This record gives sequence, structure tokens and C-alpha cells, in this order.
Amino acid sequence: MLVCLVAGSLPLAAQTSLSSNPAPPLETLARQSGTPDIPGLHMVWLVPWGDRADANIWHNIVVHRTEGPPGSAYRNALRQARNPEGRGATIWVETDGTVYWAVGEWATPKHVRLGGNRNDNRYIDNRDTFHLTPNNNSIGVEFTGNYPNVRKPVTDAQIEAWRVLVRVLQARYGIPTDRIFAHNWVDYKDRRYCEGCALAAIARAQGAQIALQGPSN
Repeated sequence: MLVCLVAGSLPLAAQTSLSSNPAPPLETLARQSGTPDIPGLHMVWLVPWGDRADANIWHNIVVHRTEGPPGSAYRNALRQARNPEGRGATIWVETDGTVYWAVGEWATPKHVRLGGNRNDNRYIDNRDTFHLTPNNNSIGVEFTGNYPNVRKPVTDAQIEAWRVLVRVLQARYGIPTDRIFAHNWVDYKDRRYCEGCALAAIARAQGAQIALQGPSN
């Protein structure tokens, strides 16, 4: 009731202004500094964004499953924050869809092995990826929750968060859709499952659909 009374006491012009002030476009939010509130994402900022000009030049996105149990993303992100260029990734996604931005955009966590790129065309044509997706130009995203069953799929909440997150990463760093990769597409890993493949396929399909729709008016 109090909210209704306050709104009703405002001049009509002010009420119209409040109701017709939409959130900035995702592409605009993706270019900000600090800790922007991005619609569709529950982002926990362990490290804020800086000036985009000071960020690493990211050419690729590599998607991982971390083989950690549900509830481990925050702990892993904290460990990453203490050792920004150690083994791990820049971003960690919990099973409930919470996204943890763990390290500065300048850091290069170790999430693909040096010299470990695939050259067998098992999953994709490797001619454009062989030796071209090292840690220093590929931003890594880790999804938790597939322990002890590595084949356990990601949750619906993780998929919904990923759909927004990947658009933010593409907009912020100018990464085209064909530079989104699953870990197993570009690096040798585990024969039991294709790590990150479902998520990378979702992102590529989404990017293709957005491209077909063309620019928004």
C-alpha cells in the first residue's frame, strides 16, 4: 500500500519517466567498468572490471566443466582470486546459476595446456584452432557440478546464466561466435565425456540466431 501511495503522489510526468526508463542495452553494460548490474545474471564480483583498454586481448572463449561438486564454485573462485594466473579460469558458474568473476581481466589463468591443442579433427575442424587457443588469448569459463559423475549435464539455471554471460563476453571483448570453443574441441582431456561441448554448441546456436535477426531497432 505504501508503494502505491508514494507512486500515486508523484507527478504524472515523473511516473511516466520512471516506467519508461528501461535498462541500458546489454552491449552498453558490457562496456562499463566496475560492477554493473546485468539483467539476467546473478554476478558476484570478486574483482571488478577495469577500463576495457587495460584488459587482456581476448580472442577466444573456452568453456569447461570443472569436475567439482555442486556448491564448489565460490570456493574455487576465491582460490583463483588468490592466485590469478594459477590453474583455473577467470569465471566460475555455480549450479544455481550464480556467476563468480574471480580475477582481473589482465590475468591469464591456466585452463588449457601448453601444447595440448587437438590436431585430430575429432570434434571440429582443427585447422583454425591448432595452437591458436593458448591461455593468453582465451578467456576460460568453468561450470561446476559434474562430480562424481563427469557426464552429469549442466543445470537449467547454468544454461540460462550462460546464455547471458556469453553475450556479455562477446560484446565486451569483440569475440565472434565462431571463436567460442568447448575444452574438448581444442584441447585433449577425458575420454569419458566431451567437456564443455553442450554449452559451446548452445552459445554458437544462439549467436547464429542473433546474427539472422540482424541489428535491433
